[in-house]
Order: sequence, then structure tokens, then C-alpha cells
Amino acid sequence: MTILVDMDDTVEYLLKAWVKGANEQFHRNISYDDVLSWDVSAAYPGLTWEQVYSIPMQPGFWSTVEPIPGAAEALQRLMDSGHRVFIVTATPHESVPEKMHDVLFRYFPFLSWDQVIITGNKQMIKGDVLIDDGIHNLEGGDYIKILMTAPHNKNYDAEAHGMIRVHNWEEIEQVISNLAESM
Repeated sequence: MTILVDMDDTVEYLLKAWVKGANEQFHRNISYDDVLSWDVSAAYPGLTWEQVYSIPMQPGFWSTVEPIPGAAEALQRLMDSGHRVFIVTATPHESVPEKMHDVLFRYFPFLSWDQVIITGNKQMIKGDVLIDDGIHNLEGGDYIKILMTAPHNKNYDAEAHGMIRVHNWEEIEQVISNLAESM
């Protein structure tokens, strides 16, 4: 199968690093679980969108982002099983070099640039499966939709919208295994 995998909050904890950075810079005490909207700035009343969204654009930010446990091992096993794995990320072009160097190729050294797709419209990418935490990236796509649980999507009815909800990489591997057997 061709497996498309989002990067932020699917293989690494962007939101945790973002909240930590915003809390430190703006002297706040917001928790990761307080971010209930795709718009991170909604969790920071009194701050502008520009202030909150400046955090991941700051030099050195991406070196603070950590991988989600089990993601690297699971992706390696999926590739070893013969699946084609592509990282599909919607990231501002300014942060691409630092993000790829400090996160993707640091924690996922078995991946190459040939397996990275940068786009703002994931529905245009062809694959059998998309694993993503962004509901808007899954809706309307022509692939099996696997929704990685995150604070901003935890109340979304994934099943009613044709998505398979997962909470970790162990569950993702099981879903992929079941899908591969049925194909």
C-alpha cells in the first residue's frame, strides 16, 4: 500500500513544543490538552494570532520538537513489510529546512527527501491511506482516512465521517495490517 503520513502531531509532538514555547515566551500556563481548536491562538486569550503563530517560526524551535513514541519503529516496520511510506506535510516554506533537519531526518533517518511531499492540499495527493490529526486534511480525500487523536479533534465523531480513529502507533500498525489483509 501507499501510506501517506502527516508529520505534525502524527509522528512528532509539534503542539506540545508550541505550547511550551508560547507559555515560556508569554508567561502563560496553558496545557497541551487546553488546545481544543485547530487554531492554537484560541487557547491564548489576549494574545494575537501573529504572536502565537510566531512560535514555530523562531530559530531553534524545531530542535525542541520530540517524536511520538513508537512512530519511527512503526514506520520502519511498515516499510520493511513492503509498504510505500510518504511524509505529507503542510508546512510554511520558511520552516522546511529546519523542520526536516531537526525533526524528520534526525528521528527518522531511514526516510529520504524522495519520501517527503510538502503541500497545502493533501486531498490532491494519491495514496491508499492518509494518517493525520487534521480533520480538514482527511475530509474529501480519496484514501482511507486514519485520524490520529489530538486535543483539537478528540470530540469529533470520526466514525460518522468515514474515518478510523487511533490513539497511538500500535493501533495504526494494527489498522494497516487489517487493511493490507483485506486488499
